[in-house]
Formats: sequence, structure tokens, C-alpha cells
Amino acid sequence: MSLRVAVGAPFRTKGQSRIEESEFIVALSLDRDWFSPNQAKRLIDVAVGEGILRRDDGELVAEFAPESVSVPEDFAPDESILRTRTTFERVLSALVDAGETKQESVAAINRLQTELGLTIDAAAVLYAHRMGLDVSNVAERALSDLHES
Repeated sequence: MSLRVAVGAPFRTKGQSRIEESEFIVALSLDRDWFSPNQAKRLIDVAVGEGILRRDDGELVAEFAPESVSVPEDFAPDESILRTRTTFERVLSALVDAGETKQESVAAINRLQTELGLTIDAAAVLYAHRMGLDVSNVAERALSDLHES
């Protein structure tokens, strides 16, 4: 996943799982020239929303093992990672990462949505659960989105 690679790069460079937010922005905008400073700030917001990063008193804490991320030599993140993904997109990505095919997953989720009268997000979470994936973090977000509507 390119989001995790882009977010993990500054942590790997520093060899730490906790860095100053300003260091993160400099690493992505000046050192690597992947994003503008404003885009790097947006990336932080997206990563926090995805549960990949956590803010802690001016520092960013990786909620994953940065050493587990490989940054290919020719890697350049696409600006699409700056967009906040919907719950459906996050669950679909998890399904594909687990080896499910995108087309079959979407079809099964659509069937569940129709059969049970669920939202697309709820159907996706239910399908992933049935496939044995732990999507509890995404399920909590879908539930809070329902309460806010």
C-alpha cells in the first residue's frame, strides 16, 4: 500500500517509530520532494484518519512497525493517497491485500447490501468479517459515521 510506504519512509530514515511532526513534513517535502509542505500535512491527516499514525504532543507515532515497510528505490507516491478513503474503500483494500479478488468482493458486498438492506459500508464490513478479516477499526468508524448521520 503506497500510503503506508509514503508514511513509513521518514520513520525508516530516522530509524524510529516516533518523530517530530515538523521532521516528517521536511522529510517528505524537502528531503524526498514527494509533496509540498501542505500536502505532507494533508498526508498526516489522512494517515491519522486511517489509524496508521497517531499524534502525541507535537510528535507523530507510527501505529505500525516502520521497519516492516520497504521503500523501493524508484518509489514516488501518487497524489491520490492524499484523499481520505471511505470505509468501503478501506475494507475493499484489506480484502484485496488478503488475496480476495476485487471483482468478486464488490459483487458479494453488493449482494449483501441488497439482500440485507445495509449501507455499502456496513455490507463491506460484514463481508470482510465473514471472510475472516479483522476490520474492527474500520467497523468502529462506520458505526460512528452512522451515529453522526
